[in-house]
Amino acid sequence: MGTPEFAVASLKYLINENYNVIGVITGIDKKRGRGRKIQFSPIKKFALKNKLKVYQPNNLKDINFLNTIKSLNPDLFVVVAFRMLPEVLINIPKYGCINLHSSILPNYRGAAPINWVIINGEKQTGVTTFFINKKIDEGDIIDSEKVLISSYETAGTLHNKLMKIGADLVTKTVKNVFNENYSRKKQIISNNHKIAPKIDRNLCEIDLDLKANEIVQLVRGLSPYPGSRLRFNDKIYKIINCKLANKNINSESTMFVDNNKLYFNNNRGHSLEITEIQAEGKKIMKSSEYLRGNKL
Repeated sequence: MGTPEFAVASLKYLINENYNVIGVITGIDKKRGRGRKIQFSPIKKFALKNKLKVYQPNNLKDINFLNTIKSLNPDLFVVVAFRMLPEVLINIPKYGCINLHSSILPNYRGAAPINWVIINGEKQTGVTTFFINKKIDEGDIIDSEKVLISSYETAGTLHNKLMKIGADLVTKTVKNVFNENYSRKKQIISNNHKIAPKIDRNLCEIDLDLKANEIVQLVRGLSPYPGSRLRFNDKIYKIINCKLANKNINSESTMFVDNNKLYFNNNRGHSLEITEIQAEGKKIMKSSEYLRGNKL
């Protein structure tokens, strides 16, 4: 069960290890892009290419869908970047239902752990496999793998790193579950554990009252998608990457050019150099490339 690119690696690894994948469950097809054309999810594209049966229920509690899945007599459900499952579905497989989560649980439970660990300036994160129960990301932990976060990490680079490490952990976990060679660690959750809620539009608006390093973390944590936004001269610019400037530059303008480099200042008098930008209606560009053909 999965939908985005993050889930494809795990499915690919399982196929390469010759596991008998009897079906793939994903979301319904949606209209995407400027042309609003129907597009298949990455996991559906991969499944069809590999001649796997695809199921796309509107409702995971639909009786016909549940009966179809029960008739397959599945041993195990493997869930990667999907959605909350109803208890009636969780209880179908012989060995249960495992999930890959892109953080070290119980920290950063929720929809956007990859974004939030960078936004919050964490030094390490990782991936966790656990048995799904009726509470989101709170089931018994099976295994985990820690990963260091570099000072230049973006959500995009960390996503790709965790996708591969996670796929390897999923394969290891599936093997151990089938061999009944694993332990279950109950999650003890406290108020000290951080959560990772879905990213909303308000968070994407750069708050210039933040400290400069907090802005850098926010920008990188939202890069390349959905992208942090800076309003300037009645236009919206997506700041895809930035760094602390070597010096603070006095400017009456929030966003400005100095010595052929693009900057913006926060409300604390600190300058940040924009290294990648996306103007309205344009592609993501290095700032040097943008300045060659555009003016603020």
